[in-house]
Amino acid sequence: MKKWLLLIAVVAVLSAGGYAYVYGDLQKQLAEKFAPSKTDNKSADKSSKETTEEQSSSSKAVAPEDSAIAVSVAVVQPALFVETVMVTGSLVAREQIFVAAEIEGQRIVELSAEEGDYVKKDDLLATLESEALSAQRAQITATIARADAAIDRAKSLIVESEARLDEAEAELKRATPLRSSGYLSESTYDQRRATARTARAQLTAAKHGLVLAEAEKNQAGAQGRELDWKLSKTEIRAPTSGLISRRTARIGGLVSSTKDPLFLLVSDAEIELDAEVPETKLTRLKIGQKAQISASGGPMVEGTVRLISPEVDIASRLGHVRIFLGANPNLRVGAFARGTIETSRTNGLAVPQSAVLYETSDTAQRPMVQRIVEGKVETVEVEIGSIAAGFMEITSGLTEGDVVVAKSGTFLRNGDHVRPIKPSPKISEAN
Repeated sequence: MKKWLLLIAVVAVLSAGGYAYVYGDLQKQLAEKFAPSKTDNKSADKSSKETTEEQSSSSKAVAPEDSAIAVSVAVVQPALFVETVMVTGSLVAREQIFVAAEIEGQRIVELSAEEGDYVKKDDLLATLESEALSAQRAQITATIARADAAIDRAKSLIVESEARLDEAEAELKRATPLRSSGYLSESTYDQRRATARTARAQLTAAKHGLVLAEAEKNQAGAQGRELDWKLSKTEIRAPTSGLISRRTARIGGLVSSTKDPLFLLVSDAEIELDAEVPETKLTRLKIGQKAQISASGGPMVEGTVRLISPEVDIASRLGHVRIFLGANPNLRVGAFARGTIETSRTNGLAVPQSAVLYETSDTAQRPMVQRIVEGKVETVEVEIGSIAAGFMEITSGLTEGDVVVAKSGTFLRNGDHVRPIKPSPKISEAN
């Protein structure tokens, strides 16, 4: 038993010694295989040193640029400037015509037009009752006939009176010498003289009767013409072509000059915008300028400035402008509308409004722009032209391609180093 235990212990010791030898030999081989050589170590040291030097030189080169202020810039470029004036107001008729009855007290018996109808000149709109006027006209006709008969009778009396007068005067003329010679009594002579005077008076009365009969006829003729006119006015017709925007006439209603017009007519269906404009912008407006108008969210309609009011409201400080839009079925009288009037259109060099700052002098404010030349700020004086859509037209002081600070301010001064940051969008049009 002791022998077997001793044998097992010897085997275990030998096994452990062999494992340690093998593991140590394997570790030594791996270390020799992957360990860097002296040449590789020198190369690594040199590469590390070069990298450090490059980083050092790079940091030295970037140091001045990092110290410059980063600013947003804009490039001066040509642009189209379209200056406009915003207007608002209501649509009205260019010429509104009131159509009313010209005779009083007649009843409406028929309507021939409705609101929204387009009518032509002399088209029938409504008809009034005419029976009473026709009866009066018949009476006047009879009166004229009686006057004609009276005139004929007066003329006959004149002829008869003239004959009697001639006879009486002849008898009186013959009686005068007989009376002087004593062959004719005084009474007979006086009778013949009275007869002549009576004949003369009858002739005068006959002539007056003729004048009276003619006057009655003229009066009846005037009344007849008046009734004919009234009868013609029982048919209410359109005074001109246009659109009926309102109808107050009702069948059975009595017409009167004290009531509202029977129809409101938009002459030739032409519409205008009665717009309000601030007084500060009235001087920029001129007759004939083009406008773009939109009514109640509808499509844009082109118009033309037709009238500029010479007055400004004292309370609101607003002036009125009439913009002619023409005949358009999409436009409604009374609708709210808004739009713009083009006051000028020019081509010039554009910069953002924020790029312009103003320097106060003794007389006025001078516009200035901060231009960037070789990374440095340079303040230059400019002249301003049109202003539109956040851009200003530069008429002098800058050239195309110049780079300016997009938002000028007092934090930048002449000679400051800056790092320009250009925007991506390009200025193409200012309107």
